[in-house]
Amino acid sequence: MKRTFTAFIEYDDESKLYVGIIPNVAGAHTQAETLDELQRNLQEVLELCLEENPEIANEPMHFIGTQQVEIVV
Repeated sequence: MKRTFTAFIEYDDESKLYVGIIPNVAGAHTQAETLDELQRNLQEVLELCLEENPEIANEPMHFIGTQQVEIVV
């Protein structure tokens, strides 16, 4: 069975790394120097998370979108 998950990706200027997180999957986050490496890392961490919690693979998840929140700091 094939399943697609949505990852959020940001670039951290300080560390010069791409950071990826798969919301709704606890522990599914990683970082890498390139987007290709990040993709491989996300696949690996997702597989590990699903090994630990196989029920996640069958839970319905619906990507709605993103929202930016602005605050004054």
